[in-house]
Amino acid sequence: MTSFGPTAFQLVLLRRMSDFQPELADEARRRLGASLADQREANKHWQAMVRSPRSRGALARYRSVLGPSESAEHRTIGDLECEALLWPLPLWPDLRFEVLAAPDGAVWNEWLVRAPGARGPVLESPDDLLPWSATVDEVARAFAPVRPMEGTAPTRWRLAFAARGRPCVAEFTYGLLQRVAVDSP
Repeated sequence: MTSFGPTAFQLVLLRRMSDFQPELADEARRRLGASLADQREANKHWQAMVRSPRSRGALARYRSVLGPSESAEHRTIGDLECEALLWPLPLWPDLRFEVLAAPDGAVWNEWLVRAPGARGPVLESPDDLLPWSATVDEVARAFAPVRPMEGTAPTRWRLAFAARGRPCVAEFTYGLLQRVAVDSP
């Protein structure tokens, strides 16, 4: 892999998702035409960019890797003002990679969200919660009220909720559903 662009970035996302869904991640990596060595190299390159003492900051890094955002909008979350930037990624045509950035350019959040105008899944029961089928926001809306829980890594989120009277915990990587644990009634 000669340059670090959207394909390499998707390989980095897949690297983290493979911890939960190795078969889906391997299939997606093959669709990108990449080998495991390509994926390791992309992750190594990404980590070097993130940890570089000369790093230009997370927002500049995303712009250099993904190019100009497809859209950018001002957003208010509580009393915080930010810019929400969206980039398309070929592996997930109905999703966008969203970065929420503070006015000073600091990145507050980075994850996959449903693309504007794209139809999300119908989520009514735990059986509807299939890997890679939904985003954090979609699960939170479908099964409200939810309780956010700390993830096991910076790119991971967990939500606790009840679905049809059964306690559940959904786990996400980069905002995309990976797995759901459902307690027996």
